Amino acid sequence: MRNSFTRVFTAVLVVLLVSSLAFAQRGRSDPRRGVQYSGPSVPHDPHDLTGIWRGNAQSLSKEPPAITAWGKQQFDAHKPSYGPRAVPPALGNDPTGKCDPLGYPRILFFGRPFEIIQTKDRLLQLFEWGRVLREIWTDGRALPKDPDPKWLGDTAVGKWDGDTFVVNTVGFDERTWIDHFGNPHSEDMHLQERYHRLDRDTLEIVVTIDDPKTYTKSWVSDKLTFRLQANDRIREDFCVPSEEESFNQGVRNPAGGVFNK
Repeated sequence: MRNSFTRVFTAVLVVLLVSSLAFAQRGRSDPRRGVQYSGPSVPHDPHDLTGIWRGNAQSLSKEPPAITAWGKQQFDAHKPSYGPRAVPPALGNDPTGKCDPLGYPRILFFGRPFEIIQTKDRLLQLFEWGRVLREIWTDGRALPKDPDPKWLGDTAVGKWDGDTFVVNTVGFDERTWIDHFGNPHSEDMHLQERYHRLDRDTLEIVVTIDDPKTYTKSWVSDKLTFRLQANDRIREDFCVPSEEESFNQGVRNPAGGVFNK
C-alpha cells in the first residue's frame, strides 16, 4: 500500500514539475509572437537591439537650451498644430500637416513604433510612420566633411562603446523640426544618439544636439525610454494628403479654435 502511494505521489510530482517548466518556457516565448519578456532574470544580449520599439516622449526634454537670435527667428516662424503655440493648420506651417517628411529626431516623438534590424555593416531603423528607412553605417566609415543636407541627415555612423551603441549624424535639412512644438535646427546640426538596452524589454536613448547656429550650448535630452512591442511586424501607416486634409478639418482645426461648418 505504501509503495503504491509513493509511486502515485512521485508521478504527480513529476507531472507538476514538467507542467511548471513548460509554463515557464511559454512565459519566455518571443515577444514578436505575442508574449513579452519580463523580469530581470530574462537573459538578453546588450549588443542586440533587434526588435520593435515604442516610446512616449514628446521632445528631447521639457526645456531646450538658450536659443540664438537666428534660432529665435526660426522658432517664431514655425506655427505648430500642437502644444501651447498651436494654431489651425490653415494658419500654420507644420510640415506634418502637408505630409512632408518629419525628419530626425522628430520621427522618434511621433507616437509610432520603429523596428531595428542589424546587419553586418548597417543598423536599420524602419519607422512605422511613412515606412521610413534610416541607415546607420557600422562599417567604419567617417562622417562627410561637406554633407549634403537631407531629411534624415546625410550620413549616420555608429559603433559600440562597451554596451552602448553610439550614433553620430550630420547633414540635416533645416526645413524639418526637432519636435512637434516647432523647435528648430540648422543645417549645421550634429546629432549624437546613445542606445543602451537596459533589459530585454527596455531600450534607453540619450540624444545630444550640437548646433551653435541655433542654440548657445549643447542640448542633451532626458533619458528617453522605449519598450519592446509584442508585434510580429509594424503596420502600414502613411501620411496621405487627402486623408490629412480631412484630419485637419475634423481634429486640428477644432483643436486650434476654428470650427468648421
